Amino acid sequence: MALIHPQLEAFLAVLEETSFEAAARRLSITASAVSQRIKALEDRLGQPLIVRQLPCRPTAAGKKLLRRLRPMRALEAEALADFLPSEGAGERNRSIALAVNDDSLATWLIAAFARLHDTHGYLFDVTVDDQDHTLDLLREGVVLAAVTAEATPLQGCSVRPLGSMRYRAIASPEFVARHFASGVDAAALKQAPMIVFNRKDALQSRFIRLFTRAQVAPPVHYLPTAIGFVEAAAQGLGWCLAPESLIDNVLASRRIVMVAPERWLDVPLYLQHAAIPSQTLQILSSALQRESANALRQ
Repeated sequence: MALIHPQLEAFLAVLEETSFEAAARRLSITASAVSQRIKALEDRLGQPLIVRQLPCRPTAAGKKLLRRLRPMRALEAEALADFLPSEGAGERNRSIALAVNDDSLATWLIAAFARLHDTHGYLFDVTVDDQDHTLDLLREGVVLAAVTAEATPLQGCSVRPLGSMRYRAIASPEFVARHFASGVDAAALKQAPMIVFNRKDALQSRFIRLFTRAQVAPPVHYLPTAIGFVEAAAQGLGWCLAPESLIDNVLASRRIVMVAPERWLDVPLYLQHAAIPSQTLQILSSALQRESANALRQ
């Protein structure tokens, strides 16, 4: 049973499943019926809502509608759990869409997800992006909540502090001897290969600004894996920033060393989510705050 209008349910299903055919399978109707519902909804609102290319994605108007519907879906599941417990259990097990940064996923978030699944049966639909960009996914309605570096809440959203993730600059001993024998300065940073998560990742550039205000454009490896960063540094691919919780064991083995032990970069993290009276979001927020209290610097 769904409390949300069938046209809205079809709209959500197409975007979550990324195609009309997959949405039809989920809703147990034909793809033609899904298309008719979407067309009727677009006629009612007077705007196209879905770009009909694989994978299907929302138009600008669709993003605006999606942002409104995500909280409605959470409240629908809780209402069904209150009034129809047998059906509500199935509704509650729908995925909670979250945007998170890869370093949090690699260090502390999985433990929180596991406890929430074990206690409440929650499922998770996680999208990974840089902590400076996860909020865009919440703004567009792609997710219901986001772990972000942005403290200012989006309109209609609540924000909770999680703590700061401390990053250390690391490299192999051989790399440091080769590139930083005379110290860490603008000249050395300009020629030393640098490992960056992706083109959105500005952490290494921010760290460089701790040492110099010069325009420094070092050689760059793009390597989109948090755990792989440490191994890449250990094998001499370049220097990089890594969460301190990921490097302790490798430091002990002396496969890596800190490039500048006296310097580090702290990145405050926050949880932002729709400001609605949702028990699910309250439970999620409390669980993430408890887990982050042990994993992040407070």
